[in-house]
Amino acid sequence: MTETTSGLSLHVPEPAVRPGGQPDFSNVKIPAAGAVPRPDIDAAPESMRDLAYSIIRVLNRHGEAVGPWAGTLSHQELLIGLRNMMRLRAFDARMVMAQRQGKTSFYMQHLGEEAVSCAFRKALSKGDMNFPTYRQAGLLIADDYPLVTMMNQIFSNENDPLHGRQMPVLHSAKDHGFFTVSGNLATQYVQAVGWAMASAIKGDTKIAAAWIGDGSTAESDFHSALVFASTYKAPVVLNIVNNQWAISTFQGIARGGSGTFAARGLGFGIPALRVDGNDYLAVHAVAKWAVERARRNLGPTLVEYVTYRAGAHSTSDDPSAYRPKTESEAWPLGDPILRLKNHLIVLGAWSEERHQQTEAEIMDEVIDAQKEAESHGTLHAGGKPSVRDIFEGVYAEMPDHIRRQRQKAGY
Repeated sequence: MTETTSGLSLHVPEPAVRPGGQPDFSNVKIPAAGAVPRPDIDAAPESMRDLAYSIIRVLNRHGEAVGPWAGTLSHQELLIGLRNMMRLRAFDARMVMAQRQGKTSFYMQHLGEEAVSCAFRKALSKGDMNFPTYRQAGLLIADDYPLVTMMNQIFSNENDPLHGRQMPVLHSAKDHGFFTVSGNLATQYVQAVGWAMASAIKGDTKIAAAWIGDGSTAESDFHSALVFASTYKAPVVLNIVNNQWAISTFQGIARGGSGTFAARGLGFGIPALRVDGNDYLAVHAVAKWAVERARRNLGPTLVEYVTYRAGAHSTSDDPSAYRPKTESEAWPLGDPILRLKNHLIVLGAWSEERHQQTEAEIMDEVIDAQKEAESHGTLHAGGKPSVRDIFEGVYAEMPDHIRRQRQKAGY
């Protein structure tokens, strides 16, 4: 037996670069667009293990759609997708400004990640249920959820559909397949798998989609969900949005030695794919493949979206404290809106002039919605939910001690 001559040491992963340094994405290996094969829907998980280590891409550097994953969307559907992403970006800009003006306490934007949720929503059917994080508002916008209602919730005003009982951006919309967001991330992963199992037990046709960020995959709920999803072949799509940063912690901390987040699924026998999260066409194609697999009783699919959080984690965050200020500009997969815009121009279905005009129209739409929402109140002015709402919606039949508390409060 060999004796150790020195003490043990602990390995702590380090990001490639710190604030003030040169951005470095050399660790992101990007295959050519169209190079990754598209398996048959019913392909065995072991036959596609390589997909957990590559990146599925459709749009090439010339704005052309190429390869076996192309062709899932018409020109009209692509135009709708572009408008949805533009609407989400304009919505973000106005809500960040509103937070700075003291009209809401908190906001989280989606800058650079718009394609992930907007494209995924278009692969689902009515009645399917998303269990999202706080950065998937595109699921609502792409399903035509009213902007005014979203803003009412953010302002916690008298028309807030959740009556002020949730933090801003933690939306809930059952009719739009959007399960109530929990600020404690990873809980929604086990909930999504359980909901999908219940749908299967009932013999229904509806599937679930779970959402998590790269950092939260270190939570135990993530691994518990994979155990149940793989064991019972639950009809669920397990989404991981790898935007490179978990607040101020780089993605290598949560990823550990697995190489990629998608590779986590391989040990559970779950098909695992990585997709260019800034490529609207690729996201939709992979989502459609995974959704169909779930719908055909072929079990779960784990999808890692490789993207980049171009903005701050939230309005309470300063990213310059932990990453170079120019890092977002160096991100090699580009801007999802610009990439889809260029593709539509190549197709002859769009132009720079129409894009600028649409930007202005969408901003006007968002500003009009904001004015209407603010007429019902903001954080420090105007109408508020009733104090009575604190006591409602918890019990099917209100217990006497809660009723007495409500009466003591004057309601």
